[in-house]
Amino acid sequence: MPSICPYFQVHQPLRIKRYRVFDVGHDHSYFDDESDSNLNNRKVLAKVAEKSYLPANELILKLLRKYPQFRVSYSFSGVILEQLEKYLPKVLSSFKKLVNTGRVEILSETYYHSLAFFYSLGEFESQVSQHREKVEKIFGVKPKVFRNTELAYSNELAKWADRKGYKAILAEGWDSFLGWRSPNFLYRPKGTNKIKLMLKNYKLSDDIAFRFSEQTWSQWPLTADKFASWVSNINGNGQVVNLFMDYETFGEHQWADKGIFEFLENLPKELIKHPDNDFVTPSEAVKRYQVMDEVDVPFIVTWADSERDLSAWVGNAIQTSAIDFIYKMENGIKNTSNKRLLNDWRRLQTSDHFYYMCTKWYSDGDVHKYFNPYESPYDAFISYMNAASDLKLRMEKSGKKSTSYA
Repeated sequence: MPSICPYFQVHQPLRIKRYRVFDVGHDHSYFDDESDSNLNNRKVLAKVAEKSYLPANELILKLLRKYPQFRVSYSFSGVILEQLEKYLPKVLSSFKKLVNTGRVEILSETYYHSLAFFYSLGEFESQVSQHREKVEKIFGVKPKVFRNTELAYSNELAKWADRKGYKAILAEGWDSFLGWRSPNFLYRPKGTNKIKLMLKNYKLSDDIAFRFSEQTWSQWPLTADKFASWVSNINGNGQVVNLFMDYETFGEHQWADKGIFEFLENLPKELIKHPDNDFVTPSEAVKRYQVMDEVDVPFIVTWADSERDLSAWVGNAIQTSAIDFIYKMENGIKNTSNKRLLNDWRRLQTSDHFYYMCTKWYSDGDVHKYFNPYESPYDAFISYMNAASDLKLRMEKSGKKSTSYA
């Protein structure tokens, strides 16, 4: 019997404004929440909430009430939770209503949606702890399952999560390490003792997230009954079908007038028509199913573009120079004991900043262009490095510059 596990990532970054070299040393506000430009984070969030979050939450709540077996899970970056608290409390309240049903699970991640695990374990752990506290404060729950930023995963991350007591960790079910094995089973990460690995069924997930409104796709139009038949065909050859995607899929990446909300509304009904199908949260899947095999992932795998690696964030010289620059400031920033400096430094770690500097062609680039406000990757790089340079000056002027900073 395949259980269906829908998981949605909810995140919007604080985009850096057009920060000029002339601003360095004078303007210490790096993020735009007030101007009329397309860099205004407040306006972007309001637009996404109106098109996606609010109608999707209303529909999910309707489905939870209509179908007792229906389940979903979410992961929120701390960055978006802060923005919702400040600007759109009604949206945050709508998410709370979902969690209060008892059939919605909240996952653990980095607070600043960063790649810190691969650059500073101490900073990574601080962000995970900060995120856990934020989730507990807002939703009253303690996350038991971990997902890293952009599903960036490796054996070492799984070992860390295992030591920290997480029940499961999420990753992309990519062919490079799965080989003949199916993503529709639970696995044991190499080198771990108890934690279970849940893998995204990228083919079925991406049918919704990326191909739903693509009229040149051979399976267009995608209907709920057609999709349910694909899931039901897994009966006898899978435990759980993990449908992992950005929440903005509903209403933003795939617009309402393309029928995405009607598809979502009809999907639970069509899926449970098969008597062997049901829904689970990640924690429920862990309790119900045993691991089928050990999986070895010695390299980094993500859910981004055709390569499924970190090259979308650190694949060119401007990206690596930017991310190296910001992480080299860690000791100096922390030695200042200045909370504002620390917060700005962490906000500059958000992975989206480096994604906007990507110069390669990538297959899912079109949906990400919705949220990229820069004219070019170099435009993003210039604003970022100017802001980061100003932060470095502020750190140095604090009088507590770390002697280890290079």
